[in-house]
Amino acid sequence: MFKESKKVLSYLLNPLEMLRTKKVLQVNPTVEGNRVEPAASSFFLYDYNEKEIIVKRLESVKECYAFIDTPNVSWINIDGLRKDTVESICTHYGIHFLIAEDILSLGQRPKMDEINGLIFCLLNMLYFNEKESAVETEQISLVLGKDFVLSFQEDDKRDVFNPLRERLKVDGTKIRQQKGDFLFYSLIDMIVDNYFVVMEKLGEKIENLEEDIVRSPNTRSLAKINLLRKEMIVLKRSIAPVRELVNGILRSDSNLLDDRTEKYFKDVYDHIIQANDLAENYRDMMINLHDLYLSNVNLKMNEVMKVMAVVTCLLAPATVIGGIFGMNFDRIPWAHNQTGFYLAMSLMLIIPIVMVIIFKKRGWF
Repeated sequence: MFKESKKVLSYLLNPLEMLRTKKVLQVNPTVEGNRVEPAASSFFLYDYNEKEIIVKRLESVKECYAFIDTPNVSWINIDGLRKDTVESICTHYGIHFLIAEDILSLGQRPKMDEINGLIFCLLNMLYFNEKESAVETEQISLVLGKDFVLSFQEDDKRDVFNPLRERLKVDGTKIRQQKGDFLFYSLIDMIVDNYFVVMEKLGEKIENLEEDIVRSPNTRSLAKINLLRKEMIVLKRSIAPVRELVNGILRSDSNLLDDRTEKYFKDVYDHIIQANDLAENYRDMMINLHDLYLSNVNLKMNEVMKVMAVVTCLLAPATVIGGIFGMNFDRIPWAHNQTGFYLAMSLMLIIPIVMVIIFKKRGWF
């Protein structure tokens, strides 16, 4: 009764774990999520060619319309998604309303679509929260058009594109010499490469947990295993569909994709296959860790039972001898002899010693 009460109390004291489970398993796309719109959206422009680049923050959504058809390559990053802002941009850039719905929806499966001559990709950026040992996701939508790329992000405080921004500012770099499809590839490539960073940190957690289980498994180890298995669900759910996404780009006959860019998307395809295989390996490791935990717990229990069995066996002769000489008969051998007590005690000591020697020779402990 006390153990059950303690277990219930532990759940009450850890509501975050229960919320995490609910968040991981809640994947119904037909249910509209509790999406809170930001007070305002942020617009960052990178308009460039081989020789020059314009980097600035746009003050309003209307300023984005001037870069629909320019001789340069334009990258407009929208942080903080408001419904009116997204619908306005999609209307002026000729983006289908179904894509606009996907951009504003939460919990979408990574996918690729080609509508109205534009290529749309939706996938997740992954981050690892060291404090909570949790994999966090941020949905990002990319739209490739003629000499422009639009990226839509929920969080305006973090992303994985800073190295790309720095490369854009350097004259003569490869990305400055290419068209919008190369920028489109670079954005997807940086998202996929960051998957390995997250998996590396998750792998360290798994290795540390494995060492703890081998040294001293306890109930807390089992809780850590369950938490990491939930993170593996998040990881696998985010990574696995990206393979189809990149494969869809490779099969596309769109005029927006240059033949020279195909080899770069093939490289991303190889990376995502590797990431998917690594996620599968981590999943197998988690299953093995669970089996290892159960094996160590059973082994520990067997050791305890072995010690108890040995102690019981060693005390059995003393119990028998004491029981015989404790019977209430008038005549018992050596009952009234001066050395009877010492003889009984000697037998109680000698017999267990002989039993220990026999057990040792047989390798029972």
